[in-house]
Amino acid sequence: MSSRLVSLPLGVPLLPLLLACGAVGSSDSGSSPEVVAAFYPYAFVAGRVVGEHADVTNLTSPGIEPHDLELTPQQVAEISEADLLIYERGFQPSVDEAVDQNPPAASLDITEVVELQDTGVPADEREEDELEGDPHVWQDPTLLIPITERFAVEMAEADPDHAADYRARADALITDLKQLDKEFAAGLTACERTAFVTSHAAFGYLARAYDLTMVPVAGLSPGVEPSPAQLAEVQDFIEANGITTVFSETLGSRQYAVTLATDLGVEAAVLDPIEGLSNESSGDDYISLMRDNLAALEEANGCS
Repeated sequence: MSSRLVSLPLGVPLLPLLLACGAVGSSDSGSSPEVVAAFYPYAFVAGRVVGEHADVTNLTSPGIEPHDLELTPQQVAEISEADLLIYERGFQPSVDEAVDQNPPAASLDITEVVELQDTGVPADEREEDELEGDPHVWQDPTLLIPITERFAVEMAEADPDHAADYRARADALITDLKQLDKEFAAGLTACERTAFVTSHAAFGYLARAYDLTMVPVAGLSPGVEPSPAQLAEVQDFIEANGITTVFSETLGSRQYAVTLATDLGVEAAVLDPIEGLSNESSGDDYISLMRDNLAALEEANGCS
């Protein structure tokens, strides 16, 4: 499991701290706080915690690849006018730029809550737009727990009148995340294979959490094309290890994964990075999509 930097130790009672935030609340009396989330996983956390007490805006609409987000002038204004922004610095440069130029009243950068896992790619071997740290922390449900804790504290500061409600709703989400973790641990324990091949390297946290081996066709960013040498290496791995399935994703190109599966006569299936919602999954949520991923991995790896 990757190491974590958590501002508040897990297990410490937070209700007194949340209630104590009342003296510094920044939202206007009688108005709902405006919360802005940079992309889906954090919009999910925000929505679950705030309930009906605040409005949550997701900057990344369904069907949009969040890596490629370019903000409109209206979205830049939404960031600057937000009572609280939740985002991940380094993942969406346009959001980082907007925060630096016109910061909101308060912001929660999740890289200050969870330490990003090293990609293992040396700096001199990275593509120009390839990230140094793996941003896909939500693929390990337990890493959303400290983020949820911290978000509830930030919301209590923005809206102290509803601090207890934010704490209760955060606790409910944490219960769901712990249950999801148990389901993954149980479902992926007894499998014929522990390796899986996917279109891009979005599942490193999941692999580390549940003792799997991820073999990506491309790198961290779905827009980075694999080299012929990378494709040949993945093909050799599939043939040598009896891999039955090559996973593509819901957003971004599926070309390389599907072509590879077709050429080798194996199945092509979907493993959702859940970076954003697709038009087809817009009615789902993080929990249900993670369970879909679990079912796909169980089938591909012969788990019982």
